[in-house]
Amino acid sequence: MAEIFEWFPAYMLILVRLSAFFMTLPFFSYQNIPGQLKIGMAVFMSWIIFFTGDWPVFEVNYEFFLLIIKEALVGLTVGLIATILLYAIQVAGGLIDLKLGFMIANVIDPQTGAQSPLIGSYLYTFSLLFILASNAHHLLLDGVYYSYQFVPLDQLFLPFGEYAVIEHIIVSFNTMFIIAFQMSMPIVGSIFLVDVALGMIARTVPQVNVFVVGLPLKIFLGLIVMVLTMAPFFILVQNLVETLTLAMRTLMELYGGV
Repeated sequence: MAEIFEWFPAYMLILVRLSAFFMTLPFFSYQNIPGQLKIGMAVFMSWIIFFTGDWPVFEVNYEFFLLIIKEALVGLTVGLIATILLYAIQVAGGLIDLKLGFMIANVIDPQTGAQSPLIGSYLYTFSLLFILASNAHHLLLDGVYYSYQFVPLDQLFLPFGEYAVIEHIIVSFNTMFIIAFQMSMPIVGSIFLVDVALGMIARTVPQVNVFVVGLPLKIFLGLIVMVLTMAPFFILVQNLVETLTLAMRTLMELYGGV
């Protein structure tokens, strides 16, 4: 019994990091996943990780509470940077909706409970199905498991103020917008050409009401181009998953000073 209480603080630190991961990690943090299931997954995976590693013995003192805060920050920030990169799909959908005229009809995203663009929710749902079908969510769990190699359990502080950490976060934000632009460029570019053509028609044939003709024409052509570019879109989603796993790994390496 005494041996169980001796190793219990290490298990609690592992559980705090896993729980923080499941609060922000893509797919695992969504509202339509029951809270009891999230807690059960965190407890079960913490139990597995606890018995597959060699952990130091901790004393319950003021340093132990600092370690709890550190573990929570590791899980929250690493999972959050992955979520931010995955939201490139929503940003791409917002750019497409802006050109098609769908921004007036936002929908409630069942995963997050927030308002999201119509096309963005459509693309985001298909991307999640693609991630599950390609077992990419296993890469996220793999990153959670191997996070202890980069950020040890007994590391007391995180280098939030270092230039490399701040630069990595800024680069990740920039990468998210670049990928969103790449995803939306075929549709946005084609609709821009339609706007140019309608502008030329409005100048040459003033009798044509381009506002009445343009809206259904842009929606029709935009949906056709979106169907034709779905295969390249899923290639970009695959690259996005690789990018977010690399971003998680790099952030953990910077935290651990590797």
